[in-house]
Amino acid sequence: MFIRTLSLRDFRSWEHAELELSPGRTVFLGSNGNGKTNLLEAVGYLATLGSHRVAADAPLIRIGADRARIGATVVNAGRELRVDIELNQGAANRAQINRSPVRRPREILGILQTVLFAPEDLALVRGDPGERRRFLDELCTARLPRLAAVRSDYDRVLRQRSALLKSAGRHARSKAELSTLDVWDGHLATHAAVLLAQRLRLVHDLYPYLAQAYSSIAPESRPAAIGYRSASLPAEFLDPARAPLPDDTEALEAIMLRELAAARPKELERGVCLVGPHRDDLDLMLGTAPAKGFASHGESWSFALALRLAAFELLRATGAEPVLLLDDVFAELDRRRRTALAQVAAGAEQVLITAAVPEDVPAELSAVPLQVETNGGADGRISRIADVETPTA
Repeated sequence: MFIRTLSLRDFRSWEHAELELSPGRTVFLGSNGNGKTNLLEAVGYLATLGSHRVAADAPLIRIGADRARIGATVVNAGRELRVDIELNQGAANRAQINRSPVRRPREILGILQTVLFAPEDLALVRGDPGERRRFLDELCTARLPRLAAVRSDYDRVLRQRSALLKSAGRHARSKAELSTLDVWDGHLATHAAVLLAQRLRLVHDLYPYLAQAYSSIAPESRPAAIGYRSASLPAEFLDPARAPLPDDTEALEAIMLRELAAARPKELERGVCLVGPHRDDLDLMLGTAPAKGFASHGESWSFALALRLAAFELLRATGAEPVLLLDDVFAELDRRRRTALAQVAAGAEQVLITAAVPEDVPAELSAVPLQVETNGGADGRISRIADVETPTA
């Protein structure tokens, strides 16, 4: 899989861009603030419908513009598809496949797959559980694009059920309110079971790739492992060595219904939903200790890098090889970690890299450099590709 063309209109600092890309390695060079990362962010958005830097879409639209557009021509196993998305201020986003509108933007998921490694990934190890849940769900959706609809439905039901809990907690709990809560319990359990089954399957599949990637990056460190943490599930489901079963979804739905019923008094008292995958976490372990709070700075970087490399290898082993996005990371890594990442990048079909100077990129990658510059003041800066040079040695 590779991107043949990338086009931007009013995305971040890019007023307009039309880039011709090719398989192999391309590095976008430029000083901080010139808009290099914005290019990788746009590519990542096409693959995930989200940014790795901000939670909302509004900051992605260039100051003074009403909308932003991202488009790419993606080649996968010889088949070429054009995918476009329009981000709108105060209105729903719109998407197209081969210039034809689709009903929902999430229908473009799966056309382009990416794995991005960025300085923000340190939050996977040191940050809140939400960072790790997002990692799991985005990787699950890359493997099974229809899961995007399940995630959307789960979030919608969770919001509506939470609002009902707050209302029922403030007023007399009528039979009608509790009956309505029963209905929402059923909807929540149905969507939660599908999401949980895919998360557990992913942890099982990712585990060996993670262990191998971490060992290659930090052979002198304690062995790395991952596991799924949930207060709602029996221990047998949480073992990453447990192979998924065909009837897991049905079993998980029954467990969710039982846990929701048991937690209802406490939920009504507190007015919040206490059961479901929105409260779970991905355990990151070094030896017998959790990485968060116990890992050194170098070990945390190694774990974050291992998670991304494991995701890349898993996707490559089970489907089309994803485009590898490396956002200004080589400067953050020591020699061993740079070498491990460079070895993977050297064998990838397409790698898009950002760096401040050519020396930040390992010479063995032989990346084609594109210089990124900006014009204008601090509020009106516009990014552009300055020139195209010959490949580095």
